[in-house]
Amino acid sequence: MKGSDEELRQKLTPIQYEVTQKNGTEHPFTGKYDDFYEEGLYVDIVSGEPLFTSKEKYDAGCGWPAFTKPIAEAQVVEKKDQMHGMTRTEVRSYEGNSHLGHVFPDGPTSEGGLRYCINSAALRFIPKDQLVEAGYGRFTSLFE
Repeated sequence: MKGSDEELRQKLTPIQYEVTQKNGTEHPFTGKYDDFYEEGLYVDIVSGEPLFTSKEKYDAGCGWPAFTKPIAEAQVVEKKDQMHGMTRTEVRSYEGNSHLGHVFPDGPTSEGGLRYCINSAALRFIPKDQLVEAGYGRFTSLFE
């Protein structure tokens, strides 16, 4: 459940709120998941919906966490973004409608060629060994 704007302001840090609710972007190389490679699940910081796994995460050198694909295409919504004088494809979570980042066609060709460039501030990480207790047990098979 997303909650009211006031509830979100209380729940989220200022950067999490700015990124997810105001389409902000954290500074490159500052997010906690940029250089982070533990096994687990990345979920929307607002709604908790599962978005990406560590299996699809890679070091793109761009300054933000990069993934080759979401867990399920239906969990992310792509929108045309023409802000800042350029055309990009914005990525939002389906349930929470949180701004996550952007997708670019410059990812590893062996993995489909996409790079989901996602703000750490939009994500919460659930370690593989805590999936069941955190209510994400159905995703344990992704790590077998």
